Amino acid sequence: MSSIDTLVNTTIRSDVRAIHGYHVADASGYIKLDAMENPYHLPHPLREELAQRLVEVTLNRYPVASYASIKQIVCAKLGVPAGYDVMLGNGSDELISILCMGCALQDRRAMVLAPTPSFVMYQRSAQFAGMDYVGVPLKADLTLDMPAMLAAIEEHKPSLVFLSYPNNPTGNLFAEDDIVAIIKALDGFGLAVVDEAYEPFAQQTFMHRLPEFENLVVMRTVSKLGLAGIRLGYMSAAPQLLAEFDKVRPPYNINVLTQAAAEFALDHVEVLNQQATALRAARADLAAALAAMPGVSVFPSAANFILVRVPNSDDAYAKLLSRKVLIKNVSKMHSVLTNCLRITVSTPEENSAFLDAFAASLAS
Repeated sequence: MSSIDTLVNTTIRSDVRAIHGYHVADASGYIKLDAMENPYHLPHPLREELAQRLVEVTLNRYPVASYASIKQIVCAKLGVPAGYDVMLGNGSDELISILCMGCALQDRRAMVLAPTPSFVMYQRSAQFAGMDYVGVPLKADLTLDMPAMLAAIEEHKPSLVFLSYPNNPTGNLFAEDDIVAIIKALDGFGLAVVDEAYEPFAQQTFMHRLPEFENLVVMRTVSKLGLAGIRLGYMSAAPQLLAEFDKVRPPYNINVLTQAAAEFALDHVEVLNQQATALRAARADLAAALAAMPGVSVFPSAANFILVRVPNSDDAYAKLLSRKVLIKNVSKMHSVLTNCLRITVSTPEENSAFLDAFAASLAS
């Protein structure tokens, strides 16, 4: 064994060495429908105005650590209840990590619980924080298995339960009453984290119910709204909870360019909301076109992507790649996703090109 192998084996955790890094496919030259991004740019006049705003940013100084101005805009524009604040993160990923680190108890092995399949970073962040993770399988129709969820909560007493709303990668909204039942089952020992990354497309939220439940955390991102490149997530909860998690947040975690871009974009949030409206309409059209194809089953979606089942997902995925179309093959994530593919809803032009390529991939 070489010296560097010895060094790696003696200094890096074995569970870290045993896993693969988070893979992001190279989309150069492809129609990119694998990452749930908003395909639309800001209108050209706004882009020019944003460029001028960014030119004036002070790059040689650290950000204002309180982020008071951007937090005030987020609260005012994005439906945060009166009397509640937000904490900002470098995307939702950092907020998930902060939640796990803050709840990784030292006197016992703490637990994170979530339905599965769901967003992979719930499990990864729990692992890296030194917490155990339990995934409760969804039912065959992709809804929550409530007896199993409540039994797992009773058995494991998790510190955190993550609920993606709508769920990624399935796209469906879990029943509101089921989520409320989970929140109440955790009362006194655990937090329910409702991850509303796709709220612009679902138009359903638990944000207004924060005052109703002391153990509720609502987390969102501006990525799906159309600002994936600036990496900004935010979460709200009871002020006492936010104050504790803020101790875990790294100082200066939001850079000045992100802050300036987000403030500008949210000053024009109506443009982003119009784009979300267009994508919701395109989602319905795309779902109908997919459902009309022989052998294709389409699952209901409240997100900006659609989950479908085909006779052979690996074959269809490979043929789409050969036609320079990149989607997500989720068929290996869990048995309930056998032969499933996830497709981001895009512009009419890209949706049309995808449908042509998809039909050809199924026929050939």
